[in-house]
Amino acid sequence: MEVRIGISDVAREVTLRTTTSADDIVEHLQTAVTENTLFEVVDEQGRRVVVPSSKVAYLDLGSSDVRAVGFGAL
Repeated sequence: MEVRIGISDVAREVTLRTTTSADDIVEHLQTAVTENTLFEVVDEQGRRVVVPSSKVAYLDLGSSDVRAVGFGAL
């Protein structure tokens, strides 16, 4: 799934693809905001993106469907 994180006072958003479910990501963000800790997401290659929860402006969760490439039949 594609995740886009908007960060306060930063012009560009952080975009990554992860295998974590949308519900888990939202739960991690809620916990981080409640405890005023860091919000962390791990992408498909194992790269960790860490943002202070107080700076997360928005979270855009894309669909978890994988697009077909080429001329394959549906």
